[in-house]
Amino acid sequence: MITDQFIISKEAASSSYKTDRASDQPKRSIAKSISWRAIGTLDTIIISWIITGTLSLAFSIGLVELVTKMVLYFLHERLWNTIKWGR
Repeated sequence: MITDQFIISKEAASSSYKTDRASDQPKRSIAKSISWRAIGTLDTIIISWIITGTLSLAFSIGLVELVTKMVLYFLHERLWNTIKWGR
């Protein structure tokens, strides 16, 4: 619960944070990929629509971009979980 977090000492919260951030689970990486791509794809569709003036073409570009960048982001996230630098 949120109220429990206020009760935990600063030291315990700090060590808990380090443990939680040590490595995200693949499911979390997938969820982050999906939410970020939704935002990015909407941006791409709007920019494509402004540039091309064609909504159907903008959605086509957005769909291709959605799939490729979600896969690339997931792989990028998993790779960064193997790097100890900055932890």
